[in-house]
Amino acid sequence: MINTTMVASRNLESLLLALPDFSPTDRSLVERAYHFAEEAHAGQVRKSGEPYITHPLEVAYILADMHMDAETLAAALLHDVVEDCRSITIEDLGREFGDVVATIVDGVTKLDRVPINTDIDPRKRTADRDAEYIRKMLTGMGDDVRVVLVKLADRLHNMRTLHYMKQEKQIKIAQETLDIFAPLANRLGIWQIKWELEDLAFRYLNSDAYKEIAGKIDDRRGDRESYLKDVINVLRVELDKAGLRDVSLSGRPKHIYSIFKKMQRKAVDFDKVYDVRAVRVIVADKVQCYQVLGIVHSIWRPIPGEFDDYIASPKDNFYQSLHTAVYDNDGKTLEVQIRTRGMHEHAEYGIAAHWRYKEGKDGARDEAYERRIEYIRRLMEDVRKADDASDFMENMKNDVFKDRVYAVTPKGDVVDMAAGATPIDFAYHIHTDLGHRCRGAKVNGHNVSLNHVLKTGDQVEIVATKQGGPSLDWLNPDLGYVNTPRARQKVKYWFRKQHRDRNISSGRDMLEREMKKLGVLSSMQLEQVASFFNYDRVEDLLAMIGAGEITGRDIANHVLEHEKPKLTSITQEVEAFKPKPAPAPLVVDASNGVSIQGMGGMLVTLAKCCHPVPGDSVIGFITRGRGVAVHRQNCPNMVNLADGERSRMIEVDWGASQQELVYPVPLEVVAYDREGLLRDMTTLISDERINISHVSVDTAQGIATIHLTLQISDMSQLSRILTRIERIRSVVEVHRSLS
Repeated sequence: MINTTMVASRNLESLLLALPDFSPTDRSLVERAYHFAEEAHAGQVRKSGEPYITHPLEVAYILADMHMDAETLAAALLHDVVEDCRSITIEDLGREFGDVVATIVDGVTKLDRVPINTDIDPRKRTADRDAEYIRKMLTGMGDDVRVVLVKLADRLHNMRTLHYMKQEKQIKIAQETLDIFAPLANRLGIWQIKWELEDLAFRYLNSDAYKEIAGKIDDRRGDRESYLKDVINVLRVELDKAGLRDVSLSGRPKHIYSIFKKMQRKAVDFDKVYDVRAVRVIVADKVQCYQVLGIVHSIWRPIPGEFDDYIASPKDNFYQSLHTAVYDNDGKTLEVQIRTRGMHEHAEYGIAAHWRYKEGKDGARDEAYERRIEYIRRLMEDVRKADDASDFMENMKNDVFKDRVYAVTPKGDVVDMAAGATPIDFAYHIHTDLGHRCRGAKVNGHNVSLNHVLKTGDQVEIVATKQGGPSLDWLNPDLGYVNTPRARQKVKYWFRKQHRDRNISSGRDMLEREMKKLGVLSSMQLEQVASFFNYDRVEDLLAMIGAGEITGRDIANHVLEHEKPKLTSITQEVEAFKPKPAPAPLVVDASNGVSIQGMGGMLVTLAKCCHPVPGDSVIGFITRGRGVAVHRQNCPNMVNLADGERSRMIEVDWGASQQELVYPVPLEVVAYDREGLLRDMTTLISDERINISHVSVDTAQGIATIHLTLQISDMSQLSRILTRIERIRSVVEVHRSLS
């Protein structure tokens, strides 16, 4: 059924009335585009039953509200004609409406042909597909950001009409919107689109929470509006006394998803979210912003820790405003935002706010517009340099989608990085060569380690050598030296440029060191490890390790996951001699997390000769009088078992309760003896929340050999603790002891 109300209220005439500043030429371009699209989509309908032309018309309305130019509105009206009407080409649009309109439509059309994901279940969506979509989005826009603006408006209208789709489709599209489109709108500074996309997506992804918060907002709407009216009257009187009369005061809109995120982030209930009651103050200039701030704080008591000056330190998406939260005279919390009219327009429309004004009469571009375009150029450069879709997606997630940290150079310049950035990340952000030569850092005048996590406001000074390069250890995520994708890519690029023979040599050293730590150097061939990474030649694997493309953690994960028996023939014999499982179901012995096929009520123990850990390939051995002993399949005692004993082997597997259990893993640490060595080691292990069940130390000629038995929960924890112990000062080596 056609929504006649929508069709009646949204037509070409009402769109043209919304464009009072357009010249006759501009209005003619929009009108011609509408009629062309209307004819092209004749007979086509949407899921709602409306004529298809209502969709491009609504997209054009959204862009008109953002004050976009005539070419953008024309492209919005035409953005689906090439895709939906095969007889129409981009060349046809170029001849009819000009190259600019055709280029924008071409960019949007290319994006529409790259599906984000075909999986219905959002949990099955792949990061590579998301990454490839965003790559296509940014490369498809070329030098014209209006391609992305049309696509965002297209997604917004689709979200507004999502209720016409089936539930599975609603969930899929809503998740894509929250993961990709809302953060992109935020990065471009288009708050108006960002918050609406978030709220609409949240409505379908967590309808219960959405309805609960929306209900609380509605229930208290009358009280809140009355309260804000009183607050505004009080503030207006004080502003008049200070001679500030050309000031706009209003209640700030409440966005459901932002309230939900704040409730989660601060672990508070609805009543404790400050910006549920909020006032926005818009003044003429920056000086008046700070005057109003002083007046607000003189009327009401500011809440400690709830003041943000985004004018002095704008957000990474160029957002500027003063934010403060105060207690009113009754002890209620109130948020106040203060900004200029220009700041407000930029906050609502982002880069789109500059489009009509990007060219002045003298051809000079708006400074803020130039800063945003420079950001787009940097983003595009990252797109071109990314090695593959996964690298690019990681970059996007950190540089676009995550919170930011703002550190300061000794000269006072602000450096904008992803949260979690380290001094090495900081150095690479300043200059690639400085990152390569970075050897130390001072934060706020104090020496810090290179994996120190920076906070907003930190002043960072990099200590660098005259020449040199990065370390492969910087790429090990367990060590935390490099946490931003941009810096990681530059480190990888440096190693890729080194000679292949050198990479193979350093890669061999790292691989053998990792295998020795894991206790498999003597039992596993390098060719087998290469096969885990789908390499036919060991040298190719070593070169990738030496170039930093494969890290120590990657090696540990693959080796521990794929560890196999030393001799294939032994495995075949085990298969031949193990008894057939009985009809009884798997019985899990909760004392150690091992399940025995077809055998309930038996004593099960973990063999002390090889100390199996969840993730190891294991085999059971029926002992005489001591139940079943569980060994690693490549345990020497199992490999060398006499032929007459092999019939006592049975199939075992790790049970479902293993995640709640811990297992003893013996380690051997060799280090130069020094005061505090054992203390440093036990402190590090304690920080990892790992229990030590045994420790002994032997010293001879200044060398300490430390035997530890740790209670390990899984293989990833084992890999991480081995890496961290190895980095302790004076430690020579650490490895898993298998005997």
